[in-house]
Parts: sequence; structure tokens; C-alpha cells
Amino acid sequence: MPKDNSSRGRRLAVLISGPGTNLQALIDAQNTPVLPNTSMVLVLSNRKVACGLARATTASPPIPTAYLACQPYTREDYDLELARIVLWAKPDLVVLAGWMHIVSRFWRFLGGPRGSMTRSGLHRSYPQINIHLALPGRFDGANAIQRALGVMVRRVVAEVDMGEPLIVREVPIEKGESIKMYEERLHRVEWEIILQATKKVPDKVRPLLPESMDLA
Repeated sequence: MPKDNSSRGRRLAVLISGPGTNLQALIDAQNTPVLPNTSMVLVLSNRKVACGLARATTASPPIPTAYLACQPYTREDYDLELARIVLWAKPDLVVLAGWMHIVSRFWRFLGGPRGSMTRSGLHRSYPQINIHLALPGRFDGANAIQRALGVMVRRVVAEVDMGEPLIVREVPIEKGESIKMYEERLHRVEWEIILQATKKVPDKVRPLLPESMDLA
């Protein structure tokens, strides 16, 4: 299990499946004015070769990582084990940053309306957010970049890509722009809004105290 990497301030757990460019934006912003008094306590991947794991281990200071393959678990047992690992890190927010796994049951175990995990006896709710390359109500699911026309961060709920949009940005294709150029521009917006949402949600759930009042 990952070890504690932060005893005070905001604690983030980040779930990834690939290169980790959104993760890198979070790493670069932690403990800056963009994400003040914030530390990542876990980066978890469902793919062993995800480059984002290397980004975490080479960060300064290194971020605890975990890898959880889908096999040999059943779907429900996988999501339960995933929730247990995340709970061990005691995050204030779970960020799905390029996480390619449907988490309906994970949401129920970890961040449902009552935050219940009946099979483990844990009953705290943890807010979760997900970055999505689409505008609300359009192109739910994966492989959306060539039809996105925008990007948003939304809350994670049981239904796939149906959570409340928190930040939405239209990114129209410019005249004469190639898909590659558009993708690069879209990702820059993606990095910007994932930082904004990562600050916004904990501000509502657990506002930071002035340093003189921090009792952690």
C-alpha cells in the first residue's frame, strides 16, 4: 500500500492510464498559487507501463504510486480493491486524469451519495472529478478528441460521463487548423481547467484554514 506523503493541507489522489500529461500539470502546480498547500499522496494506474507512473516517481519529492491490473479480479472486486487503495491514501479529492476504466462501482464504493463501502465498513465520501474531451451532452465515452469542440471537468457519478459539469470550455477548430494542431491547443486548455477544478472542489468541501489556525 502507498505510504503517507503529506500530513497537512490538501491531499490529492490521481488515477491515470497513459502518458500523464494532465498529471504533470498537477505536479507542476502543487504548492504554487495555482494549487496552494496541496500535495499528491497517490498516483495509481491500471496500466503497468503508463508513463505517468515515471512522472510521479521522478517528481520532487517523489509521489507514492500503485499499479492495479484488472486481472484476475471480477469487475466488482477490482473496483472494491481500487477503492481500498485510494482510501488508504486518505485523499481530499480523487482526480481521474486520463483514467481509462469505467468506475460506476468504484463511485458507489468510494464517493456515492452516502460515501458507503458496505463490504469494508468504511463510510466517508470522497469527491471525484474527471477530465472529458467533449461538451456537456455530446460524445460521452472515449475517443472523443476529433469531435470534441471543447473540454470539461465534471464530477464522477455512477453513469458514465454524466456527472455535473464543473468547468466547461468551448474550443472550436480554427480555419485551416490540422487535427494535430487542434489537439495540442485542446490539451493546453485541458491542463488549465483540470487545475482550476482541482482547486475549486476542495475549496467547497474543505476550505483551507490560515496557517496559524491549521490544526492538522
